[in-house]
Amino acid sequence: MNTQKLVIGSVVGAVVLFVLGYVLFDLALMDFYEANAGAAGIGIRETQVYWAIALGALGYGALITVLVGKAGAPTLGNGLKAGALAGFLLWLTADMTYYGFLDLFHLNVTLTDIVVETIRAAIAGAVVALVLAKVPG
Repeated sequence: MNTQKLVIGSVVGAVVLFVLGYVLFDLALMDFYEANAGAAGIGIRETQVYWAIALGALGYGALITVLVGKAGAPTLGNGLKAGALAGFLLWLTADMTYYGFLDLFHLNVTLTDIVVETIRAAIAGAVVALVLAKVPG
């Protein structure tokens, strides 16, 4: 994969992840996460730090782009699989580690988050693959 494809895929992945994150976590699941928060004082910020979220999405998009590039031809199926693999492994690691030493969320949120993030990353991977298929080089 060349630098142009890495940059384009990373940015496209970041945009998809950012938008899906807003829809899934801010609109659809916020009440669920808040209702299942752990210790008092640890939870979701009232005012989010968007530059940090965007930077995290860019790194996540880059990870997905690299895996899409390693998955073979950039097709919808390969993108879905590569994205799902990235999301599952990343959030299995992070969520279970956090669950082990922080009282951030109850176990049901931890497990739900792994599933939701796997789906979010799969969608991002599919979009990245479709875009990369159109980029020459």
